[in-house]
Amino acid sequence: MPTEPAAATEESTPDGPPRALLIAGVVVGVVSIGAVLGIAATRQAPVQPVVIASVPAPKADSSTCTSLLDALPADLGEFHRVAAADPVPPGAAAWRGSADNYPVIMRCGIDRPAEFVVGSPIQMVNAVQWFRLDDPDVDRSTWVTVDRPVYVALTLPTESGPAPIQTLSDLIARTMPAVPIDPNPAR
Repeated sequence: MPTEPAAATEESTPDGPPRALLIAGVVVGVVSIGAVLGIAATRQAPVQPVVIASVPAPKADSSTCTSLLDALPADLGEFHRVAAADPVPPGAAAWRGSADNYPVIMRCGIDRPAEFVVGSPIQMVNAVQWFRLDDPDVDRSTWVTVDRPVYVALTLPTESGPAPIQTLSDLIARTMPAVPIDPNPAR
């Protein structure tokens, strides 16, 4: 009697999981990896606190500086308020731009700059008079208010544009009364 081949009489058993299950597993794996990479690409490193050098600021604890600090905006143009590293000098605040550039730093209650003498050029920005401290060896500039009851310094990176000083000028004009300028005697 002839025998039938085994394949025709017995059901064949697969060598692994069904093909649809394998495809679904690969799709889930690829989507998971894509999601993880997508999330990782959009995450930014946490913003590090800004180190602010301490300078003499005898009026930093004055009510005038306290009022200014309490009213500071979250943004100065494209610069966003950031924490200062401890120890934070009294009367100081910082903002950082989207790039990892030099921050904008404000100090309230500083001493009158020695360089501010009779005849020094001053710049009017939105009703506030500013004196520029020049340092040609750095790529930032420091401006000091000279017509308010306390001196406020604003240090800006050269690429900051006018928004930070304009925004702060508007705030200073609202929170501090104007006073006559009082430069040092000419040398």
